[in-house]
Amino acid sequence: MIHIVLYEPEIPQNTGNIMRTCVAIGAKLHLIEPLGFKIDEAKLRRSALDYYEHLDYHVYKNFSIFKENHQGEYFFLTRYGKQNYVDFDFKSIHEDIYLVFGKESTGIDKYLLAQHMDRCFRIPTTDKVRALNLSNAVALVSYEVLRQLGFPNLELTEPENMKGKDFLDQFIKKETP
Repeated sequence: MIHIVLYEPEIPQNTGNIMRTCVAIGAKLHLIEPLGFKIDEAKLRRSALDYYEHLDYHVYKNFSIFKENHQGEYFFLTRYGKQNYVDFDFKSIHEDIYLVFGKESTGIDKYLLAQHMDRCFRIPTTDKVRALNLSNAVALVSYEVLRQLGFPNLELTEPENMKGKDFLDQFIKKETP
């Protein structure tokens, strides 16, 4: 299973978008306090839209308490990472995968990162940008992990309980004689 860990997130709209992504990929969301918003804040729910009821998430007082209760392989996104996120072989991991993302202003605690340098990665950017938006980064990295795993338990075509895989067929123009 893939777990998304937000280390002290500050912006409710980002967290709301990440909640939606977690529902889309079947990931559990872990929020490490302090949070920069109230979990029941309207902006948060608005960003997560009607997916909120399907969300599996939990809030923790700090990272130590979280880590004591969750075994698996941890990976940390940081602009200081020396490895590209696509360089990890996630397919070879047979435990739960925890993708840890830091707060929007300062990222993950630098002492925590230093303890896990071999598991720190970055998303390549130009020298003009420090980092991507948090919700974009979560989506990008999560989908790379899922791509490597073969998109387990995800619909590869439009689900039949929505429009269905053949929805666009009705819009094919027929040639007139």
